[in-house]
Amino acid sequence: MAFELPDLPYAHDALADSGMSKETLEYHHDIHHKAYVDNGNKAIAGTEWEGKSVEEIIKGTYDANAVAQNGIFNNASQFWNHNQFWEMMAPGGTGMPGELEKALVESFGSVDKFKEDFSAAGAGQFGSGWAWLVKDTDGGLKVTKTENGVNPLCFGQTALLGCDVWEHSYYIDFRNKRPAYLTNFLENLVNWENVASRM
Repeated sequence: MAFELPDLPYAHDALADSGMSKETLEYHHDIHHKAYVDNGNKAIAGTEWEGKSVEEIIKGTYDANAVAQNGIFNNASQFWNHNQFWEMMAPGGTGMPGELEKALVESFGSVDKFKEDFSAAGAGQFGSGWAWLVKDTDGGLKVTKTENGVNPLCFGQTALLGCDVWEHSYYIDFRNKRPAYLTNFLENLVNWENVASRM
């Protein structure tokens, strides 16, 4: 399949009051995400991956033994990551459904402890990468972090929530204050109904 840049599920300025500016979304979606689309399509053209689903490409090109991943993986994975990221946010955030709250309490002891662990994972990711809430292969929930474009698909996990901690995701609004960006993400931006729907 050819990669196509999805429309944002809200206007570019819809998250501004919640801490993610129109300028950030114009750069992040219209330029960075589009680059993964364009470069991904070029990378898979004429290869065995042309015509495959993005999930198949990610799982098939990820190299667990490599420090740096190949270009096909990097673009396919970042394309997928960003497709999820936009859907995981909503203007003003949303309330947390009861079944998700119960699952977080069962796995982490409290919702606040989950948020603490998630923020610590994102802040502690050296360099570029992502913080994730995943449903692991045993069905339990856990917080993970991944470098660069690596995502939970690579480990057989289901991504419930992901936060982009590449600088282009937060530098316009928060400069170098990644922890403040993560706190704002969890408190003001997350579409918890979307997160619950992934369980």
